[in-house]
Amino acid sequence: MSTLSSHVLDLALGQPARGVALRLEVLDGGAAWRAVGAAITDADGRARALLGGAPLEARTYRLTFETDAYFRATGRPSFYPRVEVIFTVTSADEHHHIPLLLSPFGYSTYRGS
Repeated sequence: MSTLSSHVLDLALGQPARGVALRLEVLDGGAAWRAVGAAITDADGRARALLGGAPLEARTYRLTFETDAYFRATGRPSFYPRVEVIFTVTSADEHHHIPLLLSPFGYSTYRGS
């Protein structure tokens, strides 16, 4: 079974972003999002089991990172209270990794391995 994971790195501090809440949703019927998983990043900034054991399907997903709560917990302001990454899985038998490089005033993402 293929998996879906994420990793959040705080570029401003040069360390993993611990305690970031993530929510995973799948696009149903082209218009509505349905929740399929959630996680909180560990001490290494990783969320390893976003699907909670469910199979990864060839669909469109939205991964939401709750960045405002993370920055408030670290005593810093944030321009982006939430980061939403929408991506399409075309090959459900491959591992998919969605990293987030984060700072209080910017972010970047890419398909990782």
